Amino acid sequence: MIEDRHIGLAYGNGGRLTRTLIEELFALHLANDELDVGLDAAPMHLPEGMVPMITTDGFTVQPLEFPGGDIGSLAVNGTVNDLAVSGATPLYMTLNAFIEEGFEVETLERLVQSVAAAARLAGVKIVAGDTKVLPRGQGGGLYLATTGVGMRPADLQLGLGRIAVGDRILVSGPVGDHGIAVMLAREAFDLKGPVQSDCAPVNHLTAALSEVAGLKFMRDPTRGGLATVAHEIAMATSTTVRLKETDVPVQDPVKSVCDMLGYDPYYLACEGRVVAIVAPGAADSAFAALKRTPGGEGAAIIGTIEQGRAQVLLETEIGGSRVLDELEDDPLPRIC
Repeated sequence: MIEDRHIGLAYGNGGRLTRTLIEELFALHLANDELDVGLDAAPMHLPEGMVPMITTDGFTVQPLEFPGGDIGSLAVNGTVNDLAVSGATPLYMTLNAFIEEGFEVETLERLVQSVAAAARLAGVKIVAGDTKVLPRGQGGGLYLATTGVGMRPADLQLGLGRIAVGDRILVSGPVGDHGIAVMLAREAFDLKGPVQSDCAPVNHLTAALSEVAGLKFMRDPTRGGLATVAHEIAMATSTTVRLKETDVPVQDPVKSVCDMLGYDPYYLACEGRVVAIVAPGAADSAFAALKRTPGGEGAAIIGTIEQGRAQVLLETEIGGSRVLDELEDDPLPRIC
């Protein structure tokens, strides 16, 4: 039983308190039939005839809890989503927690419970992990690092190299929600609003898209948002990515905050959206697949891959075009 209210350096010394922290907090909430805290490495049971996929990530968001999510759910969903947009079914995760000395045990337990809930929702098992305690002042309360493993069908080929002129661009829902939700939670501008992060697993959305003939590429628009994904595509394919302002879904509260503070929603992070590129004849099928899948109700066909120089153009509401430049400065640091 953890009797202290705050984490001390002794919880990272490998002794009794470390064992108590692992067994009576982390393992208690993350328990599953393949988690064994007595092992230094975990076995994985991978289906045959599939391609194993692995990803790794780190999470340093501030504040640790925000409307619609927290660093715990963000860590799981961010890892799951990187696998999902690669065409893989997420199966296993590891979790490393870097805890700052003095961090409140009650808050830590709440965040670990959020990790567990997010893992259950995404259908992924956390099978290994580690904890480290950092001296006071050397961390942001809690940092998380993850590794995820999934399996992709061998016949599912996705990649930037498959994109061609004429292909259509879709997004599974409104953009910019996560970035604005985190910014409002910081109250750095003395603003409050109803915006919630879109932090969620997207593997059910990517599974639906993977059934569509003509799917070529998927990406989750996290840091740098939709515009950065569009630039990645333009640079890799030497084409013009044309987005249509009237078709890109942005919620009114997000628009309002962006207008007041000079942010551009196309550059703000999402944590529960999918950008997909499909062949021209597959756009309607992909759109329908997203719309009938929970979490994809706000999906839209938002643009086209065109012949031309490598750039991203936004066709404005009044019929003109403006260039969406490649992101230089980070408008909202520590958002994931």
